[in-house]
Amino acid sequence: MSAKIRLYVEHPLGAGQSLPLDRDQAHYLFGVMRLTAGAHVALFNGQDGEWLAEVAEAGKRGGTLVCQEQTKPLQLPPDLWLMFAPIKKARTDFIVEKAAEMGAARILPVQTEFTNSERIRQDRLQAHAVEAAEQCGGTYVPEVADLQKLSRLLDHWPAERQLMFCDEAEVGNALQLAAEKQKDAPWAILIGPEGGFSEAERKRLHALPQSHVVSLGPRILRADTAAVAAMTLWQQALGDWQGKAG
Repeated sequence: MSAKIRLYVEHPLGAGQSLPLDRDQAHYLFGVMRLTAGAHVALFNGQDGEWLAEVAEAGKRGGTLVCQEQTKPLQLPPDLWLMFAPIKKARTDFIVEKAAEMGAARILPVQTEFTNSERIRQDRLQAHAVEAAEQCGGTYVPEVADLQKLSRLLDHWPAERQLMFCDEAEVGNALQLAAEKQKDAPWAILIGPEGGFSEAERKRLHALPQSHVVSLGPRILRADTAAVAAMTLWQQALGDWQGKAG
């Protein structure tokens, strides 16, 4: 038995576990999707895998689901951060959604010297990550951090975390060589703003011992395109597309 609807919940999941639904969840399942008592929904919470649940009670303002059996174990993504400078609203939403779909463990919007946006709606972006996980069959939802300055993040950069620095001013790809030496290390990908990195930022990033400079081709890509291209390169070389995830 399978369910066509997947729902992220913030409750423990297990055999026989009863879950109360809030008003928004009840409206979605019973008002929008027209489910009734006895229907089935796939649930996940980012910790207990995916569970098949049955609708026990259905109402306009609430309801109850009961877990029956686990349908997927928890599948954690690689220890990969995606760092990017926020851009226009719809394109920032796109980056978050694709990062969640493609296996980022954490998503970090960063403010660079040329970043156009000075604020984000972290709660709204986190909701987009949840929706992406619901739609792509994932059992894990990456955290979307609040906006922070790139310089401050680099001040406290973890010694073990390698950095794939996507520099539009460079030619070549150091990722394959890095993959041979750092395949078991935690990683991060950094995508720059629409105006590129400042000279001071590029100098600092090139000097970072954990930095691996990567070109994304001869054409300058939009930030949202670059994020997908960079994650594709990383997943092919180091990620769980080859069954390497822990």
